Amino acid sequence: MDAAEIHAGRERWQRRYDAARKRDADFTTLSGVTVDPVYGPPEGAAYPGFERIGWPGEFPYTRGLYPTGYRGRTWTIRQFAGFGNARQTNERYKMILAAGGGGLSVAFDMPTLMGRDSDEPESLGEVGHCGVAIDSAADMEVLFEGIPLQDVTTSMTISGPAVPVFCMYLVAAERQGVNLRDLDGTLQTDIFKEYIAQKEWLFEPEPHLRLIGDLMEYCAAEIPKYKPLSVSGYHIREAGSTAAQELAYTLADGFGYVELGLSRGLDVNQFAPGLSFFFDAHVDFFEEIAKFRAARRIWARHLRDDYGATSEKALWLKFHTQTAGVSLTAQQPVNNVVRTAIEALSAVLGGTNSLHTNALDETLALPTDESAEIALRTQQVIMEETGVVNVADPLGGSWYVEALTDRIEAEAEEIFTRIRELGHDGSITAGILRGIEDGWFTAHIAEAAFVYQQALEKGDKKVVGVNAHNSTLAKELEILRVSHEVEQVQRRELSARKTDRDGVRVKAALERMVAVARSGENMIPAMLDAVRAEATLGEICGVLKSEWGIYREPPRF
Repeated sequence: MDAAEIHAGRERWQRRYDAARKRDADFTTLSGVTVDPVYGPPEGAAYPGFERIGWPGEFPYTRGLYPTGYRGRTWTIRQFAGFGNARQTNERYKMILAAGGGGLSVAFDMPTLMGRDSDEPESLGEVGHCGVAIDSAADMEVLFEGIPLQDVTTSMTISGPAVPVFCMYLVAAERQGVNLRDLDGTLQTDIFKEYIAQKEWLFEPEPHLRLIGDLMEYCAAEIPKYKPLSVSGYHIREAGSTAAQELAYTLADGFGYVELGLSRGLDVNQFAPGLSFFFDAHVDFFEEIAKFRAARRIWARHLRDDYGATSEKALWLKFHTQTAGVSLTAQQPVNNVVRTAIEALSAVLGGTNSLHTNALDETLALPTDESAEIALRTQQVIMEETGVVNVADPLGGSWYVEALTDRIEAEAEEIFTRIRELGHDGSITAGILRGIEDGWFTAHIAEAAFVYQQALEKGDKKVVGVNAHNSTLAKELEILRVSHEVEQVQRRELSARKTDRDGVRVKAALERMVAVARSGENMIPAMLDAVRAEATLGEICGVLKSEWGIYREPPRF
């Protein structure tokens, strides 16, 4: 790019920056030196390839979505939390909000993630242990008691039974008297990554996609601020993928959901802003920053060139980040505070829109109140003390970071080509479905995980406290233990709830939902009616399993 084009770009950025709202904050260094809101090539200098870097708030958004960077608004501190029953988790949420958290992120227990009720035989011993137990809308009411849902953005990390759980959230909001059009937040709903990595599915892919399409239509019409899909790379990376695989598989899944929306006749400029993303921040600092920058650039280009998006917001890749759970170690767990801080800083320097920081004890158990507070304060130290919020994309133009960004982008593009070749019609969706059926994704992730594990065992890759610097003075941690009484109480309450409700109304609502499933109608209104009747998650998922069957992964050797 020549000097005149760079100068014109800087002037465009300056006009947008001047017109944008900025926070009332001190944008100087610790020594009192005033810093510019963005930096670029020297005035009058040419910079070959600068169009791939650009200015903050301009296509291809390598340097961020907003001309102000974090001077306009900082990222949302969204701590992932949930354990025991709804009452216990409600107390944790109130603690997080009182301590400065900006949004809520719900962690569900394993029975809920699998669409089962707490009283089913398969749930025995798992209720409330890796998240909160939610059996019906009554639990969701308690979960958010005293928390006005119209004032708090709420993320829910669940995919297989995401749609009925979301309906329970909507009914809880109705019972608070909230206008549903005021709700804001994110539902994960990403079923592709379940088949690829996390394995928490219910049905065959096609019925899941039917539900997701219905949800996209419903939210576009009725709850425009809520994002019905958070395309998740986090679980792909946690399963052992490389950074480039995480990026490529995640964005490919996103393209598949774009194709789903278009197949429903939806306007890409209307529904694409409702897609958000969820990435892992691993411990290789610069590689992660490059991954986040490349993600925005790839998404914007493909949405514009392949899917016809023309509005700016449709080209924006907004993403939440969670620090890498897989990087945490049970050995010398206090070291996890350092790892988490480094990973969180990479997410911030990569321009994340919201962030969860893992607690030091999460490799052993759910976090205690104290460790959860340390994780929250980690974000606040980065936000308030380090000065990284003062400049948009402060590493932009670094030879190393730009080279890594280009390299990860190129690797991702090679993977997209391979996925398209897997399908019968050249679409991303067909390639994803064939890759799931053939075990293509899982095989490549397994190979990457194997290569890394070999490097650890040979000592080529070091993990402090595991295969390097093993001596320690640290004492054993006190960890959070969920009492078995939680499960007993949850089962008793669920039994009482089933006894007290109108069974005839529940049966009729479930039968109506199945009838709609057999038609071409949108399923969300019928599912909402079942939830209002206090049908349970297990009952709703159960009748759909009877109708659609259960997916079983083919054995592979």
